[in-house]
Formats: sequence, C-alpha cells, structure tokens
Amino acid sequence: MPMADTILRTDHLSKSFGGLVAASNVSLDFERGQVHAVIGPNGAGKTTLINLLSGDLQPDDGSILFNGKNITRLPPDRISQLGIGRSYQKTNIFNEFSCYENCWVAAQSRLKSSMRFFRPANRLQAVRERAEKALELCGLSHRRDTRAAAMSYGEQRQLEIGMMLATEPELLLLDEPLAGMGREESRRVIELLRRLAAKHTLILIEHDMDAVFAIAEKLTVMVNGRVLETGTVEQIRNSRAVQDVYLGEEEADG
Repeated sequence: MPMADTILRTDHLSKSFGGLVAASNVSLDFERGQVHAVIGPNGAGKTTLINLLSGDLQPDDGSILFNGKNITRLPPDRISQLGIGRSYQKTNIFNEFSCYENCWVAAQSRLKSSMRFFRPANRLQAVRERAEKALELCGLSHRRDTRAAAMSYGEQRQLEIGMMLATEPELLLLDEPLAGMGREESRRVIELLRRLAAKHTLILIEHDMDAVFAIAEKLTVMVNGRVLETGTVEQIRNSRAVQDVYLGEEEADG
C-alpha cells in the first residue's frame, strides 16, 4: 500500500507501440500537495506516461494506484470522477460555447449520472456553482459570457484549466500548459499554477525549464521511456547524468 502522503503511485508501468518502447518499468511516487514535473528530451515518454495516468492509454504491464485504489485499467471518465483532472498539449475546449458554458459542461460530467437529463434542481444548482467557482479560480470570471473562440490562445489555455477545475479534482495532470505562449501569457498561467498548487497536487510536463524550476518541488527526468533520475530541483540541476542527457541533445541539434 502507498504511504500516507503518496496520492499516486506507478509500479513497473510499461507501454509499447509495436517495436517502440514508450514507457519501460516506470515506478514513481507522487506526493500529495506537491508540484512534480516530468521532464526529458523529445520522445522520452512523458506524454505517454500522462496518457497512462489519465486512462487515455492502457498499459501493457504494471499498475497505477490513486489514493490506494487500483485504477490501472479504468476508462478516462471513471478516473475523472475519482478526482484526477487532465489538460492536453492541444487545447481541448468547445469554441462556440461561452467560458461559462464550457465550465458548466465539465462540471456536469463530474456527476455519476451526467446523461440523466431529469434530475432535482439542487443538482443543477451544484453544477452551476462549480462552473462559477472554476471560472473564478482560473481568472476568467470577467470573460464569463465570452465565446471561447474569441479569446486569446493564453486565455483558452486558462479556460481548459478552468474546465478541469470544474470537475473538482484532487490531482491535476498538465501536459505542456505553456506551449505556444508569449511571455505575458506564460507569466499569467505560471501564476495560476502557483495558486492551484496551494490546494492541489500537480503533475506537470513542460519544456520551459525556467518555469519548471520556478514551480516544481520535485522533478523526474525520463529518457527513452525510462526514469533516469528523480529528485529536488537542486539535485536535478546538479546531476551529471541529467547534464549529459541535455548536453548530448544540444550537441545533436547543433
């Protein structure tokens, strides 16, 4: 069983696509209340890991425990209902809906009976309250009635995080939340992530290393589908093995 402060644990998690090994014997503990970043070169297996944790992919081997419960082969909707939220590399929102409507749909999906259209009014009120709270948390209350397609890319990323928050997750899986943003938009999202970290556990994939070092408390470095090293920011900064990986990548690019 996981330790009391471990919210998520993977044990020898593996996934292959034909002859390509995308994740190999990945065993990690993610501690409750921490920001844990997963970094590594392109093709390291970072997104595959997130897809396994969220149920978007099924592992070939190994297990995943969330709050002590085996969720290894549960579908994404069931994993979401248990308290794990997920954002994607490509923004996943309803462009023709308003910000509020996007969050309302996400909040409704949290209900175990989300496809039952006749339900007590107090259930609908709870959905509305979750949607409004999510808008406030992601900093978009002032854009409540704005159509999602009319917002900037950075605001759309904020909205996707808001939709995730509307499901009231304990654990947030964030796949490159700063990708494609300018400096000001990145700054806003970094501040948002800092606020969320006060009450949530975050597992973060991000290529912006300045942002990673500013937000994360623990880092895991992956290479070729395997865990190379896990440690604090300072330990990873000073790791010779990690330096060799990134220096080797720079030399290959050059």
